[in-house]
Amino acid sequence: MGASDSKLVFKQGIFKLSEERHIPADDDYWTSFWELPESAEDIFSLFAPADVRRTRDNALENLETLILAVTSRLFILRHHPSFPDPEIAPERDALNCVRILTRVLPYIYEKESLQPWEETFFWGQRRKRTRTASIANEILFDESQEVRTRTASDDFEEAKPLAEELIDTLVDLLFFSDLTVPKQAHGRPKVTYAIWQSGVGCNASIPTTKEHESNRCEILRLLLTLASQSMYLPPSHLPQRGTRALTHICTCPDKQVVLSVLCSLLNTTLKYNPASWRVPYNTLVLKDPKQVLVTYTLQFLLVIVLYPIPDQPGIVTPKNFYRHFLGRLHRPQDFQFIVDGMTRILNQPLHANSSYIPGAHSSIRFAPEIIMLFWEITQCNKRFRSFMIDTDRAHDFVILILFYALEYKGDASKQGVVRMCAFLLQTLSVEVNFGLGLNKTFEAQETLPTAIRIAGFRGTYADFLIQSIYNLITTSQGKLSAIYPALLAVIHNIAAHLEGLSAVTCSKVMQLFNSMSSPSFLMANETNHDLLRSLLESMNSIVERQYKKNPEFVYAILGNRKRFEALRSFTLESGQEEIERRNRRRKETGASHDPLEPNSTRSSVDSLRSPTTSLSRVPTLGDVPEEADDGTFAIGDDDDDDTDDEERPTPAASSPSEIPSRTSSVASINEDDVPRQLRGMSEKARGKMPAGTPNFSRQNSITSLGGYSVAGQSQTGAFEPSAHWIESWLPELPLHTALTLIQQLTALIPRQALASETAAPNTLHKIREVQLVGVDPSPIRIQSFEWSQLALGWYESLLWGFIFSSEMQVAKGTVGIWNSTSIKLFRVQETAPQGPSLTSPRGAVDAVGSNIVSRIGSINLRGPTSPSTTGPAPGGQNFRRNG
Repeated sequence: MGASDSKLVFKQGIFKLSEERHIPADDDYWTSFWELPESAEDIFSLFAPADVRRTRDNALENLETLILAVTSRLFILRHHPSFPDPEIAPERDALNCVRILTRVLPYIYEKESLQPWEETFFWGQRRKRTRTASIANEILFDESQEVRTRTASDDFEEAKPLAEELIDTLVDLLFFSDLTVPKQAHGRPKVTYAIWQSGVGCNASIPTTKEHESNRCEILRLLLTLASQSMYLPPSHLPQRGTRALTHICTCPDKQVVLSVLCSLLNTTLKYNPASWRVPYNTLVLKDPKQVLVTYTLQFLLVIVLYPIPDQPGIVTPKNFYRHFLGRLHRPQDFQFIVDGMTRILNQPLHANSSYIPGAHSSIRFAPEIIMLFWEITQCNKRFRSFMIDTDRAHDFVILILFYALEYKGDASKQGVVRMCAFLLQTLSVEVNFGLGLNKTFEAQETLPTAIRIAGFRGTYADFLIQSIYNLITTSQGKLSAIYPALLAVIHNIAAHLEGLSAVTCSKVMQLFNSMSSPSFLMANETNHDLLRSLLESMNSIVERQYKKNPEFVYAILGNRKRFEALRSFTLESGQEEIERRNRRRKETGASHDPLEPNSTRSSVDSLRSPTTSLSRVPTLGDVPEEADDGTFAIGDDDDDDTDDEERPTPAASSPSEIPSRTSSVASINEDDVPRQLRGMSEKARGKMPAGTPNFSRQNSITSLGGYSVAGQSQTGAFEPSAHWIESWLPELPLHTALTLIQQLTALIPRQALASETAAPNTLHKIREVQLVGVDPSPIRIQSFEWSQLALGWYESLLWGFIFSSEMQVAKGTVGIWNSTSIKLFRVQETAPQGPSLTSPRGAVDAVGSNIVSRIGSINLRGPTSPSTTGPAPGGQNFRRNG
């Protein structure tokens, strides 16, 4: 804005907005909103939250006129033949209109009582002045409340709802000549849906400038703001209600528009190269324009790809075309581009940890979002899954995913990242070829960062994966109990394909078995026995299908035969006696607790239970067709078969991903407001299930709301194990295979040969020669996911948590769109800034990270929490969502 007196004039105009009622629609006053500001910072600093709320609450008619004024001005400019001409139809005016809308919309969304008005104002039918008349007569703006009710005339026409026209205009402006893409030759259309960057669907990048990229940021920011109405709904309501703006965007029937937007966002994101764009000591560099652009392209891409179109009674639910076409990618070179781009970003901390440049040790951006993007593509595109697995690129991602899980396992603010990693591994593990590929020897372990390295490791990728899962479970001090079932499901899904497990891996599996079969663990709550059952089924799969190729594993079972035999005769009395004996022994000897026992950790796993379905499809590279000969984008035709996995599987358990240290942090939502995974089925019920491929559908799923309880409760509501409860699950434990193996082999192998911790070669040879009798292979089954409405609410809140916390970093190029608004999707805590530091000269932040914890199983929602408030809290303000 330049001179301070100009800023004063603009600020005075803002005061007038709330103080003077019913400002006429044709008053020149309205032009100041697009003529005076010179930057987004001007608008966001001078048009304060208090100003917006005061106008909204005291002079809603003026706020309505302001919105009509700036949208009308934007529409006129978009269709002006000279736009963007600095004199006749300036770019500045359009950008300021976009900025004003970005500023005011969140304060409309946050006020629940305005929802009927917002629905009518933005989504109701309307009449508007014809475009020719508007441009020819230089109308200030082409509609007002009076226009909406005026009788028909030659100068007015029926118009689509205001929000629809706004969204369509913004999408056009993303591809507008000399605004966001290169200037077109005279006579060519101003809007050319040219993909911004080379990559998927495009072999050459279009020329661009810093101004074009900055303008793209402004427009994407407003599109995200329109979509952010999601943040003002509780997670239990969001999937059913949805967001009308997102529904309109995602159901766009124009294939060229969808593909241009999808490929532009995807390619811009995946061509991001932190190594080439970053300078040393990058923590001291406040603004990186390219990084800001990638922030918005990645966030908007995830918002439109993840969005579930809400069901409407009586009509067929339309497709999310962005997700549809992402699932139709099929060219190997496109998959290679996607994998390389995601790997480049996810690899940064591995390289940074080995760097001596101080700036290289800053927090790496986008890792949680890229993990989410990888998970999404893996779920919705079966050809991509096949490509990843059949080309062994899945091995690289397994190591990367394990790195993030192990690196962050002790960080309370990043537990969501760890949980996402577990769910992603579970998603990959349902594929047969994934399990088979893990038998390849892993030879690069010594090059890994310390956080993921296993001392003295020698073995296969399967050995490394299982040992890493063991480390996650046993060294996380109970913080990861919510994902024990997901981690065990990974082992369960790959077990039937494992060969040559090392002695160390077998020992780790047996240690897990010993902990999970201990009375103190089984009797800690009513659901821990499900974990034991899952682990036993995994062990059975190894024995029944790969007996001769896993003699070390058989030897480990024989070495733990007493535990199996004790489990067979487990009773309430024997369990209580064993707990008392252990407690006395610990008190006498000072021995440490078992890491899984409740005295040491929470050990509660009622958060996740997995349905079990059959697996029959074996993906191959043949599922990846060659590039199509025709078609502009070679992504997939409208008549493609719709059996692809466009609908994603649900996370077995959920929690928000990393919310980095900011001036605020996204805190947890009520645990019971998020679903828990479906209870596992009994062996008998599981055996009756028909064979089939994994269920990747998320529509109309209510199965994850099931569950039952036969346990007793004390008068205080605490769990109390009973003999009846034990009888409800103990006979279902699949002990037959292990007990039969123990019975037959102990009769053939000398007792002294089983006394050593390490198996002698001749003992392993004898084990291989034994032909087990009475042990038949069970059907290969997988533990996969199913979506529920509550799970979708969790997942969307997870994404919007990423977006909200990222936008708060105003110093790095964002504007803080949603700062200080009353979010309902999650709870926001602000913390007091600490003193200045070298890398944060304006004040470092001690963000209190608290995460969304998901639980899937029987529904037992607590009553609503305290109403949403904005009362003061230590160090700042505290927004609590409604329950």
